[in-house]
Amino acid sequence: MNKDIIQKVRDQSPLIHHLTNQVVMNFTANGLLSFGGTPIMAKAEEEAKDMASIADGILLNIGTITAQELPAMITAGKTANEKGIPVVLDPVGVAATPFRTSVVKEILNTVQPTVIKGNAGEIAHLVEIPWDTKGVESIGDGNSVEIALKAAETYQTTAVVTGETDVICSENEYLSNNSGHPILEKITGAGCLLGSILTACLTTNEPIEQQVLTAVEFYGLVAEYAADYSEVSGPGTFFPHFIDALSFEVDKLEKLN
Repeated sequence: MNKDIIQKVRDQSPLIHHLTNQVVMNFTANGLLSFGGTPIMAKAEEEAKDMASIADGILLNIGTITAQELPAMITAGKTANEKGIPVVLDPVGVAATPFRTSVVKEILNTVQPTVIKGNAGEIAHLVEIPWDTKGVESIGDGNSVEIALKAAETYQTTAVVTGETDVICSENEYLSNNSGHPILEKITGAGCLLGSILTACLTTNEPIEQQVLTAVEFYGLVAEYAADYSEVSGPGTFFPHFIDALSFEVDKLEKLN
């Protein structure tokens, strides 16, 4: 983990333009604010170009995508590419329906993502590797490294495959992260918020592998720390401690270990 990346985010408070799903907006905004970034949620096509033009990073999350929202995502993504700011694509539930698959294909045909982040089932679907899924969840088993490598090569991007072990692949090399806690699987939008924090980390001027690894490692460490509170007995009591811990210094979080 590169602690300088986290400090730079907190010093600069980058504006992250979220075109994300309805379910997670509040959680994502509060989580990013706690971490140190500045969120804005804007999905209107009429302002997508203007909003992306003033942002420091763009998050495209298709969790509750509609046909009417797709043009705004493409406009924001293309504007970000022209401006040279990071774009994170989170293809939530891409394997669930043909509509979601077509949406992500259209985005990838017109926007160059800096990072594609998803669970193994989602990323496997993008590179036509068989993997069992259930709605937006990945329930299969296989080689996450193979999936990440193929996605990075296919889409000329950095691929992040999340799971019990997170796998990060860029330019035929991969890194892994084992921090985290199973309770995250019981929190709606945990992966979506990770996408937001990842986008914020990408706004720093550090190597992309360090940016991505720092985001996922810090996020997992926060979950471990929050889950360790004696009063945490399930997802409901975990939730506020997790939001709090996103604002903590790395040294404080590491004392748990």
